[in-house]
Amino acid sequence: MTKNASRTGNAMDRRDFLRLTGAGVAGAALLPACGGFSGESEGSGSGKLIISHGPDEVLAGLMPKMLGEFNKQHKGEIEAIFRPMGEDYFDQLRTQFQAGGGDIDVISGDVIWPAQFGANGWIDDLSDKFTEEMQAGFLEGPLGANSYQGAVYGVPWFTDAGMLYYRADLLEKSGFSQPPKTYDELFSMAKKIQADEGLRNGHVYQGSNYEGGVVNGLEYIWAHGGEVLDLSDPTKVIIDSPEAAAGLATQRATVEEGISPEAIVTFTEAESDAAFTNGDTVFMRNWPYVFGIVLAGDVKIKMNQMGVAPLPAGEGGSQGFSALGGWNLFINSASDKKDEAWELISFLSSPEMVKFRAIEGSYLSPLKETYEDKEVTSKVPVYPVAAQITDQIRPRPVSEFYGDMTLEMAEEFNNSLKGETSPEDAVATLQEAMQSIIDKGTA
Repeated sequence: MTKNASRTGNAMDRRDFLRLTGAGVAGAALLPACGGFSGESEGSGSGKLIISHGPDEVLAGLMPKMLGEFNKQHKGEIEAIFRPMGEDYFDQLRTQFQAGGGDIDVISGDVIWPAQFGANGWIDDLSDKFTEEMQAGFLEGPLGANSYQGAVYGVPWFTDAGMLYYRADLLEKSGFSQPPKTYDELFSMAKKIQADEGLRNGHVYQGSNYEGGVVNGLEYIWAHGGEVLDLSDPTKVIIDSPEAAAGLATQRATVEEGISPEAIVTFTEAESDAAFTNGDTVFMRNWPYVFGIVLAGDVKIKMNQMGVAPLPAGEGGSQGFSALGGWNLFINSASDKKDEAWELISFLSSPEMVKFRAIEGSYLSPLKETYEDKEVTSKVPVYPVAAQITDQIRPRPVSEFYGDMTLEMAEEFNNSLKGETSPEDAVATLQEAMQSIIDKGTA
């Protein structure tokens, strides 16, 4: 996600999270001794290698250590320099691309950018460099987000995923031995616990008209077996289906049946985590950052009262799915240092560097092996939970036209949740609007 449907509102600063978990103690000892630069290129020794990233205070603090080690290993060959970008990162990049490419070599980009950037020729196809053997070590969701029309345009750097938080103490008190696996179970549990405890909310999530609302709407649709685009032909919109409508109907039912407040239509991450951490809510869909808020100890809910589980399945769906968040590494097609750029990407995405960022910054890894690393799982509490959902993470619709389509989805998902349009009319409207966007773009 762009900054930051997954990191908005009152999300706890990563530095506070690390201080409280004791994770930020590994230091430079975790920095890898990766192999030196190999191969000649037109850019060898010719100057600075620039890598950019959007606003992220913690990553900005880690980059000097990572790039310092990289530059030490490649002294006399190339010097990598970090360029932090502002809130308008996407617009800055697009302006540079349209003007000829700019001087950035390695781009750290949002998980929803690869198709658009790749289709416009702004970033390189990395299929020849990022081999199938290398890809095998990555989680399917982050990897899929970098693939478009048979090509791979990026290497996953770190990831994010939605989770179902719940009041473990209250579930047990009301006689439930495990969290809900389906939305039917969630509704039943929420209603009983609301009645038993006099709680205001049974379930909160992100329902506002923005990218976070799109993510939540997609998760309801996927949970019921629906899709937005034909997975074998991303130019074909298939959202107008009974399954997709059923997903939005379940979401609307959270309001109609009283387990979600009417105000859920304006909720972002901030409102959701506030409702849960102040003790007014049974269930909450949110991102891993909530762990940090609870660990800080400044809210009513404590760690021993909270549990986390995968998102539920809907009627007709085999399991729930979490929409993918995170960032990837791309090579600017205008760079004249592409071999060096790939060497930097290989370094930053190596298991050693992924582990370093996990322990020092609590970033979720795109690599499978990290979730089995005992040092990581012992020092970063979110990892054992995240390991439960790694096979349930899905990228949002991969299309070069996603930027336009998501605005339509945000509007119609929110209208459906408000009850201003029926779920059936919402998906029918989206079918026509999004197919028109694609047809016009490919004409």
